[in-house]
Amino acid sequence: MTSSVLLETELQDLPLKRGKVRDMYDLGDKMLMVSTDRISAFDFVLPTGIPDKGRVLTQISKFWFGFFDQANHLISADLNDMSLPAGTDREQLDGRTMLISKSKVVPIECIVRGYLSGSGWKEYQRDGSVCGIKLPEGLVESSKFDEPIFTPSTKADEGHDENISFERMVEIVGQDTADQLKEKSLDIYRRGAEYAATKGIIIADTKFEWGWNGDELILIDEVLTPDSSRFWPADQYSPGKGQPSFDKQFVRDWLSATDWDKNSPPPALPDDVVVKTREKYIEAFEQLTGQAFAWK
Repeated sequence: MTSSVLLETELQDLPLKRGKVRDMYDLGDKMLMVSTDRISAFDFVLPTGIPDKGRVLTQISKFWFGFFDQANHLISADLNDMSLPAGTDREQLDGRTMLISKSKVVPIECIVRGYLSGSGWKEYQRDGSVCGIKLPEGLVESSKFDEPIFTPSTKADEGHDENISFERMVEIVGQDTADQLKEKSLDIYRRGAEYAATKGIIIADTKFEWGWNGDELILIDEVLTPDSSRFWPADQYSPGKGQPSFDKQFVRDWLSATDWDKNSPPPALPDDVVVKTREKYIEAFEQLTGQAFAWK
């Protein structure tokens, strides 16, 4: 089950901004970011949640925020450091909540791709490029690039994000900011992918979000999680086809096998898909961090 209804009731007196997965509560000079157990697929939030998914995403992001020397929005993930309304069910919030600093969000999704997959593979088959970037001939699905590529997109409040060129990104945010975002995103991806490789995980691609805190760019939202990235088990990597993954693959596969038209409200997930998906998220956390998941 998801925790979203409970959390909305308990924190109902706080201003709320709801995303597909996260709920953001305004505390004045700070924000409370709560990762619920909601799960989305094919641009729909499903009626069935994945227990503890929000905790996995929060704990992986917390790990990476501590791993990198990059300024970020995390103040604390300890509930004792948060001024919560009286009567709040702290058990429901435990492990899935971050106290974060406010920032002016940069309106760009900073996507870094290290492997040819997803929409990039479809475009390459058609045009020999990914987001307009020409690539060598002869690549196959899941090929590793010689160097990661930066492919920004716009951030859409509703509907689909739109892939844009770096030149268009410069027009939106300015040359200096665009250069910083590209450099910082590529650097964090490379370092994160290098570390993950030592844990048997390939980070095929990912997206970063950034914000301005004064005159400093800080890393915000989630970082290198199975929701914002493609995590592949390295010991099963085989170019020339799609790869098994640590994310909502079971959900996508099950939905694709149903007669759902992907335009109407989606069906509820069966218990076995929920269980397998939860296990896969937890496996990603434990393999990446070397820590036991505390909420089993």
